[in-house]
Amino acid sequence: MSRLKKKYQESIKQELLKKFGYSNPNMIPRLDKVVINMGIAEASKDKNTIQACVNELTLLSGQKPIITKAKKAISNFKLREDQPIGIKVTLRGVRMFEFIDRFFTIVCPRIHDFRGFPTKCDGRGKYSLGIDDQQIFPEINLDEVKKTQGMNITFVTTAKSDEECVELLRLLGLPFKNLAIAVAA
Repeated sequence: MSRLKKKYQESIKQELLKKFGYSNPNMIPRLDKVVINMGIAEASKDKNTIQACVNELTLLSGQKPIITKAKKAISNFKLREDQPIGIKVTLRGVRMFEFIDRFFTIVCPRIHDFRGFPTKCDGRGKYSLGIDDQQIFPEINLDEVKKTQGMNITFVTTAKSDEECVELLRLLGLPFKNLAIAVAA
């Protein structure tokens, strides 16, 4: 069992139960999955760049991502049908907890001028954040990076409200900015 999952089972569930007063232990929010998405529309002209992005995301996540393709052709965007436009990977279980643990403890402190993530969720228990540079991950060999590539990371929880989602992620270790102001409001 991963360190973060053990922490969730032993202490975080009890803190959430105490704070929100759930009548049923199954109502306690939990992390369902983590989706990492990387847009590669600019790189779609070069097969080697696409493969480099796939290899980097494989190193970060521990599993092979899938390539997402355009459903329709849009001439204004110079986009053809079935042209690769992104890669994504969905993490669940042990890989999810291992990625989250590495992201919260190792990667977040390496972000340049980092003051914390905003507390804005989508209203349905999902929290998304964007990263501008993949080079902050320690798995990436900086000598092999040809192009700086950003990514979106979405944490999908079973929380019913933004407050529950933010509290769960805060207890797991995600650093938020201005948390004292957001909780008081």
